[in-house]
Amino acid sequence: MMGRLLLFLISPYLYSLLITTVALPTKPEGYHQLRPGAPFKIALFADLHFGEAESTDWGPLQDVKSTRVMSSVLDDENPDFVIYLGDVITANNIAIRNASLYWDQAVSPTRARGIPWASVFGNHDDAAFVWPIEWFSAPGIPKIRCPEANSSCSGEEDCSFIGTQRLELMKNEIELNLLSYSQYGPKELWPSVSNYVLQVSSSENPKSPVAFLYFLDSGGGSYPEIISSAQAEWFQKKASEINPDSRVPEIIFWHIPSRAYKKVAPLFWIHKPCVGSINKEKVATQEAETGIMKLLVERVSAKAVFVGHNHGLDWCCPYEKLWLCFARHTGYGGYGNWDRGARIVEITQQPFSIKSWIRMEDGSVHSEVVLSPFINRDKSM
Repeated sequence: MMGRLLLFLISPYLYSLLITTVALPTKPEGYHQLRPGAPFKIALFADLHFGEAESTDWGPLQDVKSTRVMSSVLDDENPDFVIYLGDVITANNIAIRNASLYWDQAVSPTRARGIPWASVFGNHDDAAFVWPIEWFSAPGIPKIRCPEANSSCSGEEDCSFIGTQRLELMKNEIELNLLSYSQYGPKELWPSVSNYVLQVSSSENPKSPVAFLYFLDSGGGSYPEIISSAQAEWFQKKASEINPDSRVPEIIFWHIPSRAYKKVAPLFWIHKPCVGSINKEKVATQEAETGIMKLLVERVSAKAVFVGHNHGLDWCCPYEKLWLCFARHTGYGGYGNWDRGARIVEITQQPFSIKSWIRMEDGSVHSEVVLSPFINRDKSM
């Protein structure tokens, strides 16, 4: 039966007066449709860090536990969509040519359930490779990559081990997964790759957007931890094209917090109007602020920003007239021993609202907050 909302991919290059959307006809029908009368539910998986310490006994065990967390959340929540919010893998720790093998493991619980997803890059996803000294043994040395025979490079001195870069990771995800809604993003923004927008639409009128989901690559790894001024300009141009009157609500996703997060961060415990359960570390922000937050606070349509990166933070706090939210550390990879879980974001069409909460690995739920309309409310579920 036809649901209420649909998810469309918006081309980064084309957008007509009739709101030209690409409905991805190669995607299996029905996966991006909502049940009748149901809201559009998104699960955010942040900081999985698959492939970390792969040469140890405990490294692969972390990935098994991370898969268990995602499976538990997906079965409990049955979301319509999943967003991988960066640091899907720990690429500066993976001694294989194709880190996409670990990326494929990370998305497998979502894919196995037939749930569509999109991803955005974090600072560890294509970080520079680090050689642990213990790998310098005959069976432990990873394969190196040498120039092609017909290339301009010559000599064995040009051989090196090069980790899997953003473009290759994204290429493999898109080409090998019909359920992936991820995009390369505009070439003029590369090496910042995961910059794109998706449209949530009413199934009753697919050309009528209910919400726009923006994804921005906040850097790290192969380039600085920053959302550049060029990305901010791209956002401004794209928003003016597809949402010129700011009528349609906008939700934004990236990995590394902007400096605005530090301004609103609770000092000790989490108290209203902030909502959350852990506040165990200082906010680790991007290296600079180049304009994206100024654009967002000036747009009445911008409702919330969601990030990962800090494993010991899971709060949402108001900033001007939008919300700044952390996801919950989902993976067993990465630092910290806090309980794992995932942030859930739920969009309702009529009347429009955005609600969010944390679903834990053990099935418990906490920290419900209404993000739009702009209401500060902490409700026990």
